[in-house]
Amino acid sequence: MKKLLLAGALCATATPGLHAQPTTPPAWTDHTRALPDKLRQVPVGLTLWHTPNPNYPEPNPAQPGGYVWKHSTMVRSEVGELDVVECGSFIWYSEAGWQANMRETPAEFAELFQCPNGHLQPGRTYTFAKNYRYADSAQRLYGGDALWYILAKDKTGKLYKGMGLIETEATVR
Repeated sequence: MKKLLLAGALCATATPGLHAQPTTPPAWTDHTRALPDKLRQVPVGLTLWHTPNPNYPEPNPAQPGGYVWKHSTMVRSEVGELDVVECGSFIWYSEAGWQANMRETPAEFAELFQCPNGHLQPGRTYTFAKNYRYADSAQRLYGGDALWYILAKDKTGKLYKGMGLIETEATVR
């Protein structure tokens, strides 16, 4: 039940009007660059991906009239043992570009991705199996992109990133 509530809370933050307000300074200050500030100049050491991608809404049997985008998110360390520092996402659903969306602690990451203590073993894939997004009605269906990221450190303190874009569409197939 705790996982279901946490997953629902995470997905609710991706709904317009409920998402996190931009921070000061904004998450993406250099619009000549593709990445939000937090992810720039950090070496890639993690592979992060979503499936299915692109992702389409479908009727939600648990909530009549509601919809759900069902997808899973996976991560794997490519550079050795790493400890997760932070997990989160940025969303792009308007011409404003990347907006900070959600941010999870190492403990929350560990629970969501079934990764004890947020400690990534090299070459092992960790999965957030039900990384779902919800809408309570057809009027709340909207497309947008989410750039998920994970920041993790090695035993020397060197920071690495992994990031993966998921395209969420508004069209029911």
